[in-house]
Amino acid sequence: MRLSLALPLPIALVAVAAAAPPAAAPVVSPAEKAAAQQIRPETIRGHVRFLASDLLEGRGPASRGDRLGQEYVAAQMEALGLQPAGLGGGWFQPFDIIGITSQAPPVVRFSRGDQTVDLSYCDDYVAFSGVQNPDASTRSGEVVFVGYGIVAPEYQWDDYKGADLKGKVLLMMNNDPEDDPKLFAGKTRLYYGRWTYKYEMAAKLGAAGAIVIHTTPSAGYPWQVVQTSWSGQQFTLPHEGGPEVPVKAWVTEESARKIARAGGQDLDGLRAAAQKRDFRPVSLGVAADITLKNLVKKSLTANVIGRLPGRDPVLSKEAVIYTAHHDHLGIKEGANPGQDTIYNGALDNASGVGAMLAIARAMQALPAPPRRSVIFAAVAAEEQGLLGSLYLAAHPPIPAGRLAADINIDGVSIWGRTRDITMVGMGKSTLDDWIVKLAAMQGRVVVPDQFPDKGYFYRSDQFSLAKVGVPAAYFDAGTDVIGKPPGWGKEQQEKFEANDYHQPSDELRPDWDLSGAVEDAQLMFYLGLAVANAPQMPGWKPGDEFEAARKKALAEVR
Repeated sequence: MRLSLALPLPIALVAVAAAAPPAAAPVVSPAEKAAAQQIRPETIRGHVRFLASDLLEGRGPASRGDRLGQEYVAAQMEALGLQPAGLGGGWFQPFDIIGITSQAPPVVRFSRGDQTVDLSYCDDYVAFSGVQNPDASTRSGEVVFVGYGIVAPEYQWDDYKGADLKGKVLLMMNNDPEDDPKLFAGKTRLYYGRWTYKYEMAAKLGAAGAIVIHTTPSAGYPWQVVQTSWSGQQFTLPHEGGPEVPVKAWVTEESARKIARAGGQDLDGLRAAAQKRDFRPVSLGVAADITLKNLVKKSLTANVIGRLPGRDPVLSKEAVIYTAHHDHLGIKEGANPGQDTIYNGALDNASGVGAMLAIARAMQALPAPPRRSVIFAAVAAEEQGLLGSLYLAAHPPIPAGRLAADINIDGVSIWGRTRDITMVGMGKSTLDDWIVKLAAMQGRVVVPDQFPDKGYFYRSDQFSLAKVGVPAAYFDAGTDVIGKPPGWGKEQQEKFEANDYHQPSDELRPDWDLSGAVEDAQLMFYLGLAVANAPQMPGWKPGDEFEAARKKALAEVR
């Protein structure tokens, strides 16, 4: 569950034509309800049991386990009777990825005159290469505190104020300003608040390095997630030109305090100043010496794509697409003897692939296919920056303007049935209308993102497709768990993130209660049917950040 390394999306809100009209109340037929019964707990659990087994060694990109996972998904799609929709009429959509293993110094030094700050790798800092070269270095560039590192014209916000930052090392805060609800959507994190946006801006400005200050509230996860997610081999798509920042890094909050202090500044004072529009970059006069030695290797991974052809002679040229990523983090490096070393990725995201395959089984159980086609894509290398879905969005099985909607599954509910279901990105598209009515049919309510400060919409594969205009639905487990006291569901999700997210402990467990996952997957099944059978495709709501991309995609297929 990590975020794309793609070029930043224009966030300016543009007033354009009205979106598609609100959906009519969906009617679910007895035959469709019968087909939905094919989505069962044991079906999802069985897929997770294999995909998250030690045999697959954590499904790291381009590994043996990655290939085993791909073959398993393709075999399941074939057994279900789907048609292959990958390259050359096969099941796979292969693409190159570049693996970069950076050897970071055990200790890096920040210095100003006789003032020095030494940071220990992993404990105090994590650094990785932003270039596909044998070496990457900050070349003792001067550290400049740049606040949030955001340029947002629509909010009259510019942290850089035209400063010449070429060759500098930018020290920046995570997230975006959140005190004012009228500014940057308040507590709801926008793409501006994501670390990828900040690295991209640093590259555009010609910086030698970019360092994000970690705090658990601003990142949405503890330091241990930084340690595991950015250590070992990192993958990216082959570089196709454009700016790059040589060194990308994270530091702990205490380490950032020491760097600021060496520059004669107080970190809290700097951060307070950065809350205002008139903030200007602050040069600390501290030289950052971070040099990485990189092992760069090209390898191959693949998306797995199956298709259920639609029955309508015209609408079958369009499709609803379901996505779920099949990869995870592989094997932990440098573990102590006897320590679990395999990142099994059971919840994240063997469970999502299992749910997607269960939905495909339900689609095949219908008396007749829906009017539009339905595509199922198990995408690769999501944990490395949404690489598989980025490639899919750039090379879709059908043009983006004919993709009616993406329903993305990144984890399922493992805590039981809920009275609610969480929709991440609620309010962005006319899909809301269908979803609210379908949930009501189940006796449930749809609630917006329960953790809006974590920016989940920009952290999973639907983001890649949204950037090319495809309306997206992305769900998270509800938190109002039936039979449990108030707050219990949210506590379980927070506990998982604190202890198991991107850790070897994300394994299939006997106490998983998949009854809620079944109900959620049935809602996604009904949603896909509603979109596939509707006279018109859904659209982004007026003024949404992705609406201009949708208009462009639609124009290209007219």
